[in-house]
Amino acid sequence: MRKYLFSGAVISSIFGAIGVVKATIAGPRDWRLILMWVAWAASLAIAIGTVADEAKRAELGE
Repeated sequence: MRKYLFSGAVISSIFGAIGVVKATIAGPRDWRLILMWVAWAASLAIAIGTVADEAKRAELGE
């Protein structure tokens, strides 16, 4: 679990969520807001997948 929390990709994705939440609160509710949330979810999924892949490669390399 710690490898996910301290990963740079996951941390940057979490900070990206702050901008999306601010845009959700302040901005208009239209199709662009949905695309922002989908893009954020995709970046989070990619970050988690990258960390999992790196952990798997490190495990196989040992």
